[in-house]
Amino acid sequence: AECKSYGGEENSFGIVFNENPITEFVELPPNLQGLKYCNVLCGVIKGALEMIQMDVEAELVKEIMKGDDCYEIRITYKKSLKAQMNEDYADV
Repeated sequence: AECKSYGGEENSFGIVFNENPITEFVELPPNLQGLKYCNVLCGVIKGALEMIQMDVEAELVKEIMKGDDCYEIRITYKKSLKAQMNEDYADV
């Protein structure tokens, strides 16, 4: 995998990779060609970054299953999330 920058955008980068084990034995039937099968990876990345208080947008830009030459996920940083403490843990 490699990291790719998007011009002058400092809040965005791409993850480019050629192999994806979750697609190794998958063939999409003709009626599901519009399905973004690898979009689950975007959800994993977004969820993991939310756990460390970062709000990002993760978008599948390229997918070999759709005829592209590689897989590419674009990550765009939106904002830091404010950590909210449950009232049970607040100092009294």
